[in-house]
Amino acid sequence: MKIRTKAVHTGVNIDKTFNSVITPIYPTSTFFFDEIGKNKGYDYTRSGNPTRAALEANIAALEGGIDCSVTATGMAAITAVMFFLKAGDHIITGDDIYGGTYRLFNAVLKPMGYDFSFINMRDLNAVKKAVKKNTRMIWIETPSNPLLNIVDIEAVITVARKIKALSVVDNTFLSPYFQRPFEFGADMVVHSTTKYINGHSDVVGGAIIYGRKELQERGRYLVNALGVSQSPYDAWLVLRGVKTLVTRMEAHQANAIKVVQFLEEHKNVKKVYYPGLKSHPQQALIKKQMKGFGAMLAFELDTRKVPLNKLFKKLKYFALAESLGGVESLIESPWFMSHASMGEAGLKASGITKETVRVSIGIEDAEDLIADLNQALKG
Repeated sequence: MKIRTKAVHTGVNIDKTFNSVITPIYPTSTFFFDEIGKNKGYDYTRSGNPTRAALEANIAALEGGIDCSVTATGMAAITAVMFFLKAGDHIITGDDIYGGTYRLFNAVLKPMGYDFSFINMRDLNAVKKAVKKNTRMIWIETPSNPLLNIVDIEAVITVARKIKALSVVDNTFLSPYFQRPFEFGADMVVHSTTKYINGHSDVVGGAIIYGRKELQERGRYLVNALGVSQSPYDAWLVLRGVKTLVTRMEAHQANAIKVVQFLEEHKNVKKVYYPGLKSHPQQALIKKQMKGFGAMLAFELDTRKVPLNKLFKKLKYFALAESLGGVESLIESPWFMSHASMGEAGLKASGITKETVRVSIGIEDAEDLIADLNQALKG
């Protein structure tokens, strides 16, 4: 099956009693046994649930992994992955990752004894120099949040393999439609399914997709033991949303390209960040590992002419909100909002400024979005 067909049909036909076309919700906390040691495959919903299993099969098929665990939130997925490690282990990651991931790594896990190196992962030599005897994982986020920097997945994974470290790729920004890290040898892929996988801003969730059986076994054990699995109803909502993934991603991207072209020419915009720009310095790498550019963009606003709050208040179709990947357009200030937990030093190291504006382009009419931005940017 092609990915568009997989999104619609994988994990769906599980109702053999009434032949429901849509996957049913199983909102039960427990399942009875026919006798000791014999049941219908499920015993307790934290450990397993048919609705959740349907979504897991769907996402695993889209990413090309062998299995998947879906979790209560994207951060729950990241937390569970970090339990593959222990205190004293070293992790290499980017200095421009999502603020919530940075907070978990730096403020929660680091005091517990985990060792992190936050580096410029576009520099392969910097990745190699960061390796220590106790390096056990390389965490890759590409494109980065919010400056859309691109990490060479294959090259970094090659480094991880040489030192027998796990390679994990956060693929939230592009979704499996535009990027498939397993094709470059990733051990695990994670998503905040809150974003493009679900796509409707009505549920939070996460996913861990496994590339090997031993990782699948350990990951499923950890998700169950930590109690971070997703509820049946939330899993059903995500399964409903993922059916339109391909159609949505194409619409998102088409709009983003038009908005970027407008912003590049606006006198009150100093710089635009978007992988689809011909001026993006990593064109060869983008063509190598990405099947599309996505719909996330950022720009540097000339706040001497247009103060941030003035811009945000004048907008009609862009909600001032964190998160991304929904059908509606969102806009925010990473410095003061989504990445504030990084602290000033971390923000400066990542390249984020007080003038950086992050935009999640929705599926509205592109002309309406551009007209809205135009009137708000006049100052």
